[in-house]
Amino acid sequence: MIFRSLALPVLLAAIPLSAQAQEYRERTPAGETVYFVLPDRFENGDPKNDRGGLKGDRLKTGFDPASKGFYHGGDIKGLIARLDYIKGMGTTALWVGPVFKNKPVQGPKGQESAGYHGYWITDFTQVDPHFGTNAGFKALVDAAHARGMKVYMDIIANHTADVIEYREGAADGYKYRGRADYPYSRSGGLAGKPINPGFAGDEDSSPANFARLIDPSFAYTPYVPKGEEHAKVPDWLNDPAFYHNRGNSTFTGESSRFGDFVGLDDLFTENPKVRDGMIAIYAKWIEDFGVDGFRIDTARHVDPGFWRAFIPAMQETARKRGIPHFHIFGEVAHEGPDAGYIAQYTRRDGYPAVLDFAFQGAVRAVLGQGKGTSVLAEMFDGDVLYEGGEVAALALPTFLGNHDMGRFATLVRQDRPGITDKELLDRVMQAHVMLMTLRGSPVIYYGDEQGFVGDGNDQDAREDMFASKVATYNDNHLLGSDRTTATENFRADHPLYRLIAALGALRAKHPALVAGRQVVRSYSEAPGLFSVSRFDPATGAEYLIAFNTSDQPIRAASVIGTGAAGLQSLFGACPASVSAPGSVMLDLPAFGSVVCRADPSPEHQGS
Repeated sequence: MIFRSLALPVLLAAIPLSAQAQEYRERTPAGETVYFVLPDRFENGDPKNDRGGLKGDRLKTGFDPASKGFYHGGDIKGLIARLDYIKGMGTTALWVGPVFKNKPVQGPKGQESAGYHGYWITDFTQVDPHFGTNAGFKALVDAAHARGMKVYMDIIANHTADVIEYREGAADGYKYRGRADYPYSRSGGLAGKPINPGFAGDEDSSPANFARLIDPSFAYTPYVPKGEEHAKVPDWLNDPAFYHNRGNSTFTGESSRFGDFVGLDDLFTENPKVRDGMIAIYAKWIEDFGVDGFRIDTARHVDPGFWRAFIPAMQETARKRGIPHFHIFGEVAHEGPDAGYIAQYTRRDGYPAVLDFAFQGAVRAVLGQGKGTSVLAEMFDGDVLYEGGEVAALALPTFLGNHDMGRFATLVRQDRPGITDKELLDRVMQAHVMLMTLRGSPVIYYGDEQGFVGDGNDQDAREDMFASKVATYNDNHLLGSDRTTATENFRADHPLYRLIAALGALRAKHPALVAGRQVVRSYSEAPGLFSVSRFDPATGAEYLIAFNTSDQPIRAASVIGTGAAGLQSLFGACPASVSAPGSVMLDLPAFGSVVCRADPSPEHQGS
């Protein structure tokens, strides 16, 4: 495939390489502090690309800054301009929402929306013109690297934009047609004519087997509309034979893997040609742009065999490119604090890490739903289920909310109707202390540091950081501020930004909070005390981290290592000494948190 010129803007030549910038690739994925951003909603650095080079109304260009479902104008140049703001929170990695060229607008008449989010890809080799150019993206990667920050790309292998259509099924909404009633050996169902003789099914991914899959009309009769025969790049993606073509997924049973994701063309990832094609596509982004990792969308909707081929190929490509710690983490969407479901993808599918939905569910349970702190303890007990166990869990990206489920503040407000703004801010701030101090690689969802509280999930959780024109965004007051999204929000004095920045600085100074082993200490079946110890990976020094998840002050004893004698306050007010070997009495205000460094007793010094 041919990429556009990667010549860098002259301005980057002036960026000096700091010592931190030169060592960023030596950091392992454990404990990176990540900032996740959708480029369209962050900063508009170049208004000339707002319409992506297209002409016409919003249904042609996709641009309508007053509509929450269309492009608003944010771009890569805007991201570059705000890198210092992002780094100011202690961020060490930037996760950028998909930047590939998308189908500008899709959806039935009257229900159209735009590909501003990046998940409707037509050209996997080119940056979407609404965001800029390939050269501009390379400039972003280099500018981040010059600041010691890694860049993670958000990628998709499950589907493409909705281009392929079916000649039947419109009346029932292209209902999913399963493999039992619509086998590969018949055209249009059990009573149809025989097709694809000798094809042994999708469980055999050998080239010889898939060479026998000639006719893709086993369920529906797929076709590419006139004028869109070459809409996708690379060109092999335009062949309907490389898609499942079974209609819309119900997100249950086999349809979760073989169905179209709300109409998006579902790739036949069991086919070795599809596997080789996707490997070639994404290897080029590593080779030519030097990105440091991939967040992989819709991971649970793809067959395990694909990932067992794809992931090692990406790791090897990165190794040859001189990227020793290329991070790959999958989105396995699953609400709730149980780690078992998401952990299977690290064992069966070969994922090095997955987004830690269990962490999100546990924090929401204790701070939104009023559950006891034992929920957190039980969730961390599940760390042994991941491939690599508790050590691997240090690299799990933890998060509080996101662009799909909604913001954490929104979820807590839904869980606790009538909550005051003050209490909501207290709960959200404690959630961020948990995020930044407990094991894992914390992910800050853009806007959370400015107190964004959306109306719901999906489009309602994707507000603009620059001055917005969306009425349903602008009627929400920001948490911890008297501002709204009607004005730009890049304030370093916002209480949540300052909190995250303070904790980011603490993480930078104390490796125990980044890559330290974690041991759960104290918890209960009711809201109140939750405490853990983390240990410096080099010296073994103990750090006690404790939280009060209740709305009343508490005085409670926590377990601590028997070698601890005194405590230094790093965050919050810690007691000066232990109550007895192995026990410390903590006084914590409502929703209070402390981070304490334990000083060893004389008989334990040097041990």
